[in-house]
Amino acid sequence: MNLSAMRTNVRRDLHEEDANAYRWSDDELDRHIAHAVREASLASPLESKAALLTTPDSREISLTSLADRLVVEAVEYPVDQYPATYVPFSLWGDTLTLLVDSAPISAQDVNVFYGKLHTLDDGGSTLAAALEDIVATGAAGYAALEWASFATNRVNTGGSETWRDYLIWGEQRLAAFSAALARHGHRSAVRVRRLYTPALSMEAQAGHPQS
Repeated sequence: MNLSAMRTNVRRDLHEEDANAYRWSDDELDRHIAHAVREASLASPLESKAALLTTPDSREISLTSLADRLVVEAVEYPVDQYPATYVPFSLWGDTLTLLVDSAPISAQDVNVFYGKLHTLDDGGSTLAAALEDIVATGAAGYAALEWASFATNRVNTGGSETWRDYLIWGEQRLAAFSAALARHGHRSAVRVRRLYTPALSMEAQAGHPQS
């Protein structure tokens, strides 16, 4: 699915298919779609792998090349071992530190498994089909709430209660959106953790302090 198809689905959910009477411009819907894509990415990031190099005599590795990175899931070092060797690590900003006894004495390969933002544009999408449906639900909900907020205390041809109908409908859609993301994100987390035994909690790996 590309952005144009997603926009069409969102308009269909909003019962807005008369091009001569659109309440939302394409740009407005694209903004709400982007919002929903980001929320979906936070719940279920795009699984990615990057091959990086260590710096001689240093445990620190720069992650600045990993665009749209959300979370680091695992670090394989050294590489090409069987079974694969995953090592503990810490994060501070864009710097990953290998928590190993000895710093590499030369440049060596490191595989970083991480989650990143999904993309949805005119060329296509990295979202799974299930997430595409969820994103459409969220984008429609955001659009409905925006219009309800704009229409409050304004006279409109739909009648004085039109804004309230959109408000209630939008809140219901966003509740469904949040519930679907929670379910989808939970399944993803369970599956990922079968890949390796985490050295640290998700919060610690993402660079957030534990409570």
